[in-house]
Amino acid sequence: MSAAPQSLLQSLKYFQDKRLVSIFCFGIASGFPWVMIGSAMTGWLKDEGLSRSSIGLFGLIFVAYSINFLWSPLVDRVKIPLLTAKFGLRRSWILLTQTVLLLACWQLTQLDVQNQLSVMAMFGLIIAIAGATQDIAIDAYRIDLLATAGSSESDSNKQDANNQGANKRDNNYMAAGSAMATSGWWTGYAGLGSIPFILVDSPNWQWSQVYWVLAGLMLLLMLVVLLVKEPVSDREQAHQIVEDKYLNALPHLGIKPVMILAILPMIMFAIVYANFGYPYWPESIIAVDQQFATTSLLVTTLLSVFARQLASLTRQINQLPEHKIHSNSPSSNTDRIMAWLLTTLVAPIQEFFERNGTRLALSILLFIFLFKLGEAYLGRMSIVFYREVGFSNADIAYYSKMINWGVTIVFSLIGSVFTIRYGILKGLFIGGIAMAASNLLFSAMALVGPNKALFAFTVFVDGFTSAWGSVAFVALLSVLCNKTFTASQYALMASLGTFGRVMLGSYSGIVVDWLDGNWALFFVLTAMMVIPSLLFLYSIRKPLTALINQQEAEQNKA
Repeated sequence: MSAAPQSLLQSLKYFQDKRLVSIFCFGIASGFPWVMIGSAMTGWLKDEGLSRSSIGLFGLIFVAYSINFLWSPLVDRVKIPLLTAKFGLRRSWILLTQTVLLLACWQLTQLDVQNQLSVMAMFGLIIAIAGATQDIAIDAYRIDLLATAGSSESDSNKQDANNQGANKRDNNYMAAGSAMATSGWWTGYAGLGSIPFILVDSPNWQWSQVYWVLAGLMLLLMLVVLLVKEPVSDREQAHQIVEDKYLNALPHLGIKPVMILAILPMIMFAIVYANFGYPYWPESIIAVDQQFATTSLLVTTLLSVFARQLASLTRQINQLPEHKIHSNSPSSNTDRIMAWLLTTLVAPIQEFFERNGTRLALSILLFIFLFKLGEAYLGRMSIVFYREVGFSNADIAYYSKMINWGVTIVFSLIGSVFTIRYGILKGLFIGGIAMAASNLLFSAMALVGPNKALFAFTVFVDGFTSAWGSVAFVALLSVLCNKTFTASQYALMASLGTFGRVMLGSYSGIVVDWLDGNWALFFVLTAMMVIPSLLFLYSIRKPLTALINQQEAEQNKA
């Protein structure tokens, strides 16, 4: 970002870009799966009589959003037969995942929850995996689309100009894009998410029927893929350069570290799927503590091995003479396969740590993990909380969904203008402080009871918090990505941000039960969880600001 604040008019000019329309529409599609398996499913389970603890633990299906970095490299490199040739890499992945979402949502309309809870969780998990994969493709689409400064062009001359400037990037477009993505996400989650609660409050509607409406809305959202264009990118050429480097270096490296690096991500995915992805998963979720702890220990151990092997391989390649790395000696089929795997699975992480330095890279990842913890606990249990305070489904639809939707869109735009003018870090500080304040208002709601004026004010502040913090957060992640590995690097960072929300949010029901249903104390504790992230952000503000400025300078110099 520039050192001097931009004027208001200079900041607003970024919103004239036509590309923001497609980003907004895809944002709607990104937020909509959270209705299917989030608020709507929580309301359904609550009405079916499930306990707070069970509903909270049911939210572990969202673990897919926390581990989607494990398969995100495939979204960067694997071409889908027939679809990629017609729609391009990004749009083909989006269309495939949306088709899965549509079919899984339709299956939910056929279920009897009381007798088919395990089947419901299985299709919920399918929706979560498809939604998490859709997010990878949509985030990569947005960053690729905004990778060139200036408005998108349709004619051939302007297309050539885009190709010539493919390495130039104005980070302020990323801030504007993050505002539209956030606005779109909340339109899908809160705007469209209000429809199920309005319908189900009528005696003529059942939850299974509501999911027919959700399936129809998903079908409409799929039309967006047909109406937008694939972003221009030199990604394939960049991948080939990296792959050639690995291919030429492989004969001079031991096969052991290469095999370990290529296989470990697959093993980690298999472990997580084996523990949380099999059809009878819900029966085990009630006693999930030991299972989750074992899985976390195994994955953490494998990640540490992966990190050590990655550091070793990087060191070996850097120590090779230049003529060996850039030689064009014949290579075997095995070497070509290994080079493809290394480029797909290892290179994105290697590039991130080499570009930022190990210490700063780890600091960035730790901050990303900590920042969203403050809002983690409420998310899954918000519907349960509102119902226990005394609000109806219609109240939830109009206040929690509709008001929150409008407030979020307004403050997404305002927050984006602020971020453009004053920088990403100041936006993050304001978002973090507001996060703590909104949690304290929820505590007041628990003490006061079903007061609609307080409900509306709390939702207003919460909408401001979600919008402001998300815009700055998404802008930060977008800026930190290398456009060669957009999908992989963004998914890795976003997964860390989601991890705390999913894991802690899943245990929120247990915590409330442990507090004997004391929601007021519960929200005071969540407000205090914001403090560590703000302190950590303050401690790394200088190197992080320097990195953001350096990123923009290097992109524009290329």
